[in-house]
Amino acid sequence: MEREKYFEYTENIFDLNKVFDKPEALKDIRVVEFGTLVLGPATATFLGELGAEVIKVELPGAGDTMRSLTPWGQFWKNAALGWLSEARNKYHVAIDVHTEKGQELFKELISRSDVLVENMRAGTLERKFGIGYRQLKEINPRLIYIANSGFGQWGPFSVGRASYDAVAQAVSGLASITGFPGHPPLKAGIWVGDYYGALMAAVSVLAALYYRDKTGKGQYIDFSQSENLIRALDWTWIYYGLTGENRERAGNRDLAIAPSNIYRARDGFVAVSAINDDEFRNLVRAMGREDLLSDSRFENLEARLIKENSEALDLIIKEWVSDRSVREVEELGEKFGFGAAGVKNAKDHYESEHLRVRGSVWSVDDPIYGEVVEYGPVPKLSETPGRIKWAGKPVGFDNEKIIGELLGYSHEEIRKLEEEGVIGKWADAIGRKPPEDFEG
Repeated sequence: MEREKYFEYTENIFDLNKVFDKPEALKDIRVVEFGTLVLGPATATFLGELGAEVIKVELPGAGDTMRSLTPWGQFWKNAALGWLSEARNKYHVAIDVHTEKGQELFKELISRSDVLVENMRAGTLERKFGIGYRQLKEINPRLIYIANSGFGQWGPFSVGRASYDAVAQAVSGLASITGFPGHPPLKAGIWVGDYYGALMAAVSVLAALYYRDKTGKGQYIDFSQSENLIRALDWTWIYYGLTGENRERAGNRDLAIAPSNIYRARDGFVAVSAINDDEFRNLVRAMGREDLLSDSRFENLEARLIKENSEALDLIIKEWVSDRSVREVEELGEKFGFGAAGVKNAKDHYESEHLRVRGSVWSVDDPIYGEVVEYGPVPKLSETPGRIKWAGKPVGFDNEKIIGELLGYSHEEIRKLEEEGVIGKWADAIGRKPPEDFEG
């Protein structure tokens, strides 16, 4: 197949204009989410992008704490900025599970569902509300129950200890190897423990669904956020086991590839990497420094990885990059065959033709908020593509739909539950309610 024909073929089978004409991979899988902030809710979001019907259960009034978290206190149309993407593709129901009737309503919902995602402190749903795995599996033996927490459902750290992304980065050791030599540890700029954790949690749910298809049995998944980050630390603990030495912070340098660093160009920053000897030869030819090929310090990857040699090479590349623009370095990388990419920001992504045509930047025409531009689903499935159907909603927005249509309650019964405080909607507060101009 000719190269050009191949790209025509892939562009056609992944055509964004055909997404909503195709089925969804997880259609008919119902997920109930009882969580707050990021780890649990994002797990359900990933499943929802792939077609699962996600029902987010919150407490009436304030709802999820994530509704208050927004950079520098900036809200848009009464919504926190991150909320719109994190809570997308979900139905929003507000049930007070502190009440006995609320607990029974929650159990009714679980009896008609496939998956429960929660991220309360370990054991909270059972100890506080009587709706933990042991109770719910009696109602629905096919239930897949995933408990996301910082430290797992047993062990010395599990009881009563809260975890947030920064805590997970610290406990896992990620923060200890992030940053520059001689400077304090750094937290990653995003909630990597939450989003990477949610991704792996969603993978575990898919594995459990596959097992259930074969056996008919549900199961309990214990997912530890901090342990998941430990799993991502490549050779860090192997290195300690073999040498007795901790991995040190190395800034932007990759300690297993040389050269691989981020350098300052005339008009920004650019990453340059040569992962093997062939790419290194391509890089020095682009630099006009073939003399480096005969330098014993750089003759192969093993030599270049010696600390003093790697540092010397970095200084040479740093000087070369400083006289060029980011685009010049990128073009040389394309021409000669080594890794080179400018450091992008949100503006670059928002305006990127590449990301737009691929649906990685996705414009949603939302019925509540109007046009919302979000990051789209990452895996591109040719037959069952992921999609964004709507943005996050106000607290309890879908009470009537879920409790009425799914659970079969009449209009009068729903009104009575509202009067008794078993269910409810949003508080009159920013982050909870619809936009001021929303007409319902």
